[in-house]
Amino acid sequence: MKVVAYSIKAFEKEFLAKSNQKKHDITLISNPLSIETAAYAQGKDAVVIFTNDDASAPVINKLADMGIKFIATRSVGTDHIDKVAAGKRGIKLANVPIYSPQAIAEHTVALALALSRRLITAHQHGLNFDFKLDELIGFNFYGKTVGLIGLGHIGLATAAVFKGLGCRVIGYDVHKPDRLQGIELVTLDELLAQSDVISLHAPLTPDTFHIINNESIAKMKQGVMLLNTSRGGLIDTESALLAINAGQIGYLGLDVYENEKGLFFQDHTHDAQKDDLLTRLMAHPNVIVTPHQAFLTNEALQQICDQTIKNLDLWQQNKCTGNACACANSCRTEVVPVKIIA
Repeated sequence: MKVVAYSIKAFEKEFLAKSNQKKHDITLISNPLSIETAAYAQGKDAVVIFTNDDASAPVINKLADMGIKFIATRSVGTDHIDKVAAGKRGIKLANVPIYSPQAIAEHTVALALALSRRLITAHQHGLNFDFKLDELIGFNFYGKTVGLIGLGHIGLATAAVFKGLGCRVIGYDVHKPDRLQGIELVTLDELLAQSDVISLHAPLTPDTFHIINNESIAKMKQGVMLLNTSRGGLIDTESALLAINAGQIGYLGLDVYENEKGLFFQDHTHDAQKDDLLTRLMAHPNVIVTPHQAFLTNEALQQICDQTIKNLDLWQQNKCTGNACACANSCRTEVVPVKIIA
């Protein structure tokens, strides 16, 4: 099967080759998918994309006009894909429903520890041989209350790490998980009011867009730590900046940013004009922003590539991708269902 894969980084090639084993003829493109780069899909059967690719309706329609019938995203989230448009054009969709939740969980806690122990400030001082202890007082996580918004695979993995640090872990999710693993279920308002640390692990939907805003931030403890390794759109960044300035948010750790499209995954060192909101945010010593790298471990990358190739294999065999099916209208009733164990 002929496939074009967009937004491919050099480090991904080895993982993809290992998963593919030359089964599919995959053209690797470093450019993100857009209305302009969609032309690379000419003559292909399927397209593989990533989170910051443009799979909006105009792009979907252009791909469909070229005969594309399948799109596989190398991510859990599918909010970058217009699923309704794809459904109308008969394009099937698949994602990677789960991959190394520990990778995201560990990065989340790494952000938390770096913030609490002021490691970035300490390192910057150390580079200048300034080894005094001023401005470096942190806090223990032991005995603190950590609130998790979203209790899927990643939320549960994050809970396990924080519990290992001796934290009380509370959680909120619109869907009650099968396993609570010692997490206390609470309402969203209770979570906001009780948590010393709030960590976001929810998908981006119309209901969760800007779930962290002026109103919800006002319900939080003074000096709360806020972490987001899920989707940038969960936080109203302007509201977060105001709260940082006012001291309502004491620490902010982000691996995602609502305006990251066209910004993250690329080097903008020499840009004449840089993102103003992000610049103002990162000027604060109690803010750490990483470039959507929480997934970036050897284990996670291999699992992502393995699942992506499985999705291509099954679609080529006219079989449903099971748990990986991301179609607006499930294809499970149209073809033989095959359950994928991620």
